[in-house]
Amino acid sequence: MVIKNQYDYIVIGAGSAGCVVANRLTEEPETTVLLLEAGKEDTKPEIQIPSECTNLPGSEVDWGYFSEPEPYLNNRKIFCPRGKVLGGSSSINFMTYIRGNYLDYNHWRELGNPGWSYLDILPYFKKSENQQRGISEYHGVDGELSVTDVISPSAISQRFVDACVTMGYDENPDFNGMQQSGAGPFQVTIKDGKRHSTAAAFLVPILKRPNLTTMTGALVTRLLFEGTCTVGVEYLHESILHQVRVNKEVILSAGAFDSPKLLMLSGIGDAKYLQAMGIPVVVDLPGVGQNLQDHICVPVPYEATQDLHSNGISQTGLFLHSEGHLDTAPDLEIIFGPILRVPPGYPNSGFGFTGIIVLTHPQNIGSISLRPAEGSSASLSSNPKDTPMIHLNYLQSQSDVQKLVDGIKLIRKLFHTSAFDEFRGREVAPGADVTSDEALVAYIREVCSTVYHPIGTCKMGTDPMAVVDPELQVHGVKGLRVVDASIMPTLITGHTNAPTIMIGEKAADLIKAALRVSQQVTFKKHIAWGEK
Repeated sequence: MVIKNQYDYIVIGAGSAGCVVANRLTEEPETTVLLLEAGKEDTKPEIQIPSECTNLPGSEVDWGYFSEPEPYLNNRKIFCPRGKVLGGSSSINFMTYIRGNYLDYNHWRELGNPGWSYLDILPYFKKSENQQRGISEYHGVDGELSVTDVISPSAISQRFVDACVTMGYDENPDFNGMQQSGAGPFQVTIKDGKRHSTAAAFLVPILKRPNLTTMTGALVTRLLFEGTCTVGVEYLHESILHQVRVNKEVILSAGAFDSPKLLMLSGIGDAKYLQAMGIPVVVDLPGVGQNLQDHICVPVPYEATQDLHSNGISQTGLFLHSEGHLDTAPDLEIIFGPILRVPPGYPNSGFGFTGIIVLTHPQNIGSISLRPAEGSSASLSSNPKDTPMIHLNYLQSQSDVQKLVDGIKLIRKLFHTSAFDEFRGREVAPGADVTSDEALVAYIREVCSTVYHPIGTCKMGTDPMAVVDPELQVHGVKGLRVVDASIMPTLITGHTNAPTIMIGEKAADLIKAALRVSQQVTFKKHIAWGEK
């Protein structure tokens, strides 16, 4: 066992939130931060090339997780990629920048989370952003993260918007502006033609700060406590086990799968479950690992009659209300790309374009649990490298299934408008002969998958199943916060990378504010002592 130096803060996970937190905390020269990342440095060339984004999931910079057999999906295991590299999933994602709907965040506030309404968090979105289109009420230009329009979009991408307008949907030039519904272009996190991950935006520029220590290949095995006070972490690096102490706080930013896993391995979780598995209980928090939510998608790919000159990036999309409830957030999204995205078992060659129907607020609620030791159901493996057990429970709701059926039908209508006449080839999947609802449901259960947006497993709130409070402090524990997508109590209407960056920004301010209060209390105590 190697005992390392002490740091003011230890950040576990250099992903979408962790890089932001490390940056903001080390703006104070006297504040020391240790940033631990289990993955590698982001030197893989394909990371920086936007058109290579489809080749990163399943590579050495991906944890390569799979769900357990899904009972409503013919017992298929669903591929759940997560970034195992500096920048986390922002280094392997499709770079789409979507914040979500203002109603999403107002709902968070209504669930008992003051400070998280849309007007509360909008300044944090703007703080991070360097918006190519310029400053506005909704956008900032002084931030580290480059947000740009797609360079040289395919001509067919605008045809998708034209088709939506033909069918009565609004044209919307900015999904992150005054309204979200309608059809328009996606913006992306790209700078100078290269992926602009949170590592590139927030970490690389500050690596020489003397108060920041960054370590890759460091797998945290457990949190260290004295009673219910967090005093450090244990991690594995180059086959050597280390312990490091923390002066102020540990910030857990390992993501929706691994943050609850590490909490449970450290004794924070449902007490009955942990006791049954032989783990000493530090704090009884039954919500740890529960409330797993994710966006569900189904592709409808078509062959194209000509080369679409695609760069592989999803370029335009549509947010809509399938049931006409305009006072709610859109419940469906269609992602459009000038590339064939074909499910397994279907031909995948030549030119093509794809509409992907996404449920923005599906009813599925899943969970994360620890993997039992091999050959045992009564004890857990002590190997920290074991993957968490992921239970997604996709399509447990019949209403979700019906919305996907309706979504496929809508994509077909869009692709058969005159806007697509010169490009449209045959429907690759499910195939033009698949028309009955029963056959479409069978297709959906066969190919339904994730949009890579897991959230909620350490949810924020004050109810009995909440894991963190509105300041992201773990209930019942001192000196420990969770700062990543796992704290989201409900799914947002869109993609999760931008909101996770926002969470990192807000968390850094919360941590700094807590430090100022602590310093003021200490100062007053010294004054009082000196006067006696």
